[in-house]
Order: sequence, then structure tokens, then C-alpha cells
Amino acid sequence: MGHLAPSSTDSGSSGNIIIDFYWGMELYPRIGKYFDIKVFTNCRFGMMSWAVLALTYCIKQYEENGKVADSMLVNTTLMLVYVTKFFWWEAGYWNTMDIAHDRAGFYICWGCLVWVPSVYTSPGMYLVNHPVNLGTQLVLFILVAGIMCIYINYDCDRQSQEFRRTNGKSLVWGKAPSKIEASYTTASGETKRSLLLTSGWWGLARHFHYVPEILAAFFWTVPALFNHFLPYFYVIFLIILLFDRAKRDDDRCRSKYGKYWKLYCDRVPYRIIPGIY
Repeated sequence: MGHLAPSSTDSGSSGNIIIDFYWGMELYPRIGKYFDIKVFTNCRFGMMSWAVLALTYCIKQYEENGKVADSMLVNTTLMLVYVTKFFWWEAGYWNTMDIAHDRAGFYICWGCLVWVPSVYTSPGMYLVNHPVNLGTQLVLFILVAGIMCIYINYDCDRQSQEFRRTNGKSLVWGKAPSKIEASYTTASGETKRSLLLTSGWWGLARHFHYVPEILAAFFWTVPALFNHFLPYFYVIFLIILLFDRAKRDDDRCRSKYGKYWKLYCDRVPYRIIPGIY
């Protein structure tokens, strides 16, 4: 479709049909006027399947054992809270790399249709046949820690979204935000202005929001304890994915903003983990 009948002018070919297929050609492909393919694969199918499969594993464990272990309930609860957070914040998702920069090819479409529902829920699949009884204290600790991480992840994105919405006039942690006013030139030669937030969560590290996201995944995996590597495959994959995404985003912003990005990195020197990386 990207070759023969692209949905918009925001489409292009690398000149290699395999690369075009894998990475995609169109940024916002549509079928008809209203069916947005990326919204369907990323949000409707991928995220909703995540929630459905999480519940399915609970039902399967009940069928197999006649009860649902507290470890499975913690795992499922935290995943459902995370998915609920995603749909609550869905409008903010349009500004992420997935939507705004990654084109709709095999990489992102197959990833959201297949990889996300199956791999992201794999800790729950493991727990079906390996139930663990955690006890009330451990259940409460993991639930509170996991929900806190999900909230911080949400608040990072909310802070950035509100900063953009108010053109830098919103309060950040009760104070006027620290920011850099950057300008850049578009492909068509037009000069535009953008604000870079350097306080709040975004003053801790340039991609600090990935820290609570990784920790949330750890907390809905840790109910399986440490008897097997398999449940932690998703956490390890997520770390690799997000660290790579942070690097790609930094490279893109360095190319886009030039000297302003260098100034931003001087003010916020850490990429993901404050004081470490």
C-alpha cells in the first residue's frame, strides 16, 4: 500500500523492498477514511489482548488447581492497572516514538499483534502451572510498590504532556518549570520552535520514565519468585528495548535540535538512570 497507494504524503521508500516491509513506509497508514492501522495494532488489539490474556491465565489456573494463587492475583492486578493507565493516558501516546516517528511496518505491527500479547503476559502464563503462595505481607508490598511505579510512569508522561499543552506555563512540582527554548528547521526549510523541559521528573534524566516502567514490569513478574529464568525474559527484553529506544530518541533529537540538544544534555546529563547512566 505504501508503494502503490499511500494514505498521505508522509510516506517514503528506502529503495530496498525488505527494509520497506520490515520498518514500514507510511507513518499513519489508513484503510478508508477512519481506520488507522497503527491505532488498531498498537492500542486496540495489542493492549486489549494483553488485558484479556492476563485474565485468561487466572481462569486457566482456577481450572487446573481449583483456586487462584495470590501470586497470580498480584500479577494480573498490576498488569490490569498498567493497561488501564495506558487507556486513561491514551491521548499522550500519540506523541511517543511508536506513533510519531516509527513507521508502520512488520516490526511494529507484528510486534503489537503477536509479541506484545504473548511475551508481555508471559509471567502470568508461567504462573498458571507454577503457582506461588506469597502471603499477605509480601502481596501488599509488591502491590503497593508496583502501583507506585505505574503511577510515577503515568505522572512523568502527564507532566510532559501538560508542559506541552500549556506552552511551558504549567507548574512542575509546584514551581515554574525550568526549560530550554529550542528552534529547529523542518525538511521543507521552515523554522519552528520547541520547548525542552529540564525540571521535575524530566530533570532527573532525559528518559527517566523508563525506570518506573521497568520496575513495574519487575513487580508483576516477581510473584513468580526466582525459581526459573522464563518469567524474567520479558523484563530483560523490556530493558533492552527501552535502552535502545532511549538511544534512538537521543540520536534523533541530537540531529533535530543540534546545539540546543547539547545544552539540554549539559543540564540533564543522565540518559535514563540518575547518577548512573
